[in-house]
Amino acid sequence: MRIGRDGTWFYQGSSIDRPEMVRLFSTLLRRDDDGFFLITPHEKILVQVDLAPFIAVRMESIVETTGAAIAFQTNVGDVVVVDSDHPLWVEEDDRGPVPLIRIRGRLDALLGRSVFYEIAESGTTRNVDGREMLGVVSRGKFWVLGSTKE
Repeated sequence: MRIGRDGTWFYQGSSIDRPEMVRLFSTLLRRDDDGFFLITPHEKILVQVDLAPFIAVRMESIVETTGAAIAFQTNVGDVVVVDSDHPLWVEEDDRGPVPLIRIRGRLDALLGRSVFYEIAESGTTRNVDGREMLGVVSRGKFWVLGSTKE
């Protein structure tokens, strides 16, 4: 099995086109030190993950009693709010910025392009360690998206 960079799940080279099946498999997915696996009571199946197993397909700014927060929904239906258990960060690869959010366990979601543009547009700048950084606030913490100078 393989999960492509765009979140498409494949079995023996063919895409799994049934969203219900992908959702079911996603609940069995686990990341160990030696890779990603589908874990069932009888099997442990290695899954090749090109970048992240999930894609954040929707973002929502919400107001909680303690202040502003940002929630994301994934392509498999998970909804998480950015906080210390579900951090938001941006890495770099040869294609540019790779915005990620922790969904559960050690499983992450890549923010879809439109979602990343939406969150960047809603961002504010702050001085972080002497550098002007773009980021967003969720549950009382400033989550850095990148430098404003790059």
